[in-house]
Amino acid sequence: MLKDKLMKEVLVEFLREKIATDERVVVVDADLAKCAGTIDLEKETPDRALNVGIAEQNMMSIAAGLSSYGFIPFVTSFAPFATRRANDQVMISVCYAKQNVKIVGTDPGISAELNGGTHMPLEDIGVLRSIPGIVIYEPTDNVEFRQALPQILEHKGPVYIRMFRKNPPAIFEEDYKFDLFRATVLKEGKDVTLIAAGLMVQTAIDAAKELEEQGIDAEVVVVPTIKPIDAETIVASAAKTGAVVTAENHNVIGGLRSAVCETLAERHPVPVRSVGVKEKFGEVGKMPYLRKAFSMEVKDVVAAAKEAIAAKR
Repeated sequence: MLKDKLMKEVLVEFLREKIATDERVVVVDADLAKCAGTIDLEKETPDRALNVGIAEQNMMSIAAGLSSYGFIPFVTSFAPFATRRANDQVMISVCYAKQNVKIVGTDPGISAELNGGTHMPLEDIGVLRSIPGIVIYEPTDNVEFRQALPQILEHKGPVYIRMFRKNPPAIFEEDYKFDLFRATVLKEGKDVTLIAAGLMVQTAIDAAKELEEQGIDAEVVVVPTIKPIDAETIVASAAKTGAVVTAENHNVIGGLRSAVCETLAERHPVPVRSVGVKEKFGEVGKMPYLRKAFSMEVKDVVAAAKEAIAAKR
């Protein structure tokens, strides 16, 4: 079943299927294919899965060149290398040139764990979000991700996929229907809206349960596509509850919080509180430790919700 797989396995199975059926699809790695899971594709179809070595900027330029000849490259690397290190190539060679490149950045935020601060992308969404034309998508779980991949393939233009490599919490049932450009209301509520992405979705769900025990009815909204953001769903929920909390595995500057606040400031201002990394670099540690160190636990979402509710009175 999908829920039992590693997220990188979902990606590789999709790419293997498309390499066999769609001559446009190619894979480009920069010496991290084993981590991304795509190393098997290099062995199986070496003419369609390339390893360019430890040269991420060059990898992006090669992908842009392949796109200009009609290929659809899926580029994989650790998220900080795919965004920070290769930023100029992403901006100019890929986005400015309107190339159809799909960028997979793995190990987002604190999921980098023992790789430590230099490899912990807490700013990757912010680095890319101001670049015109790029879609930014953070998978929620395997069911959603498997449905997102064909839509990403068919979307003409650059897409950044912020992918957790391991087995994510199962959020959706197998029969869930996903639209890449729509948010999902997981739970209806009337007192506060919890808006979450990626690994923080389960945290928001758990926080909503705890709030319910305290007599607070929280709405939970999943926003997997942070750019372009589903303003309609966010505004409708904020208008109903009058208070919002964002929860993200990212710096609170430049990511989900920023996108939500920009949306609400122009369309329906309400009190907003945020849970995420605040003015810190990453560090070495397992996720439970890092969640505590960066105040990204269930209790932090609960406290933020109470603050947001108090601010609307």
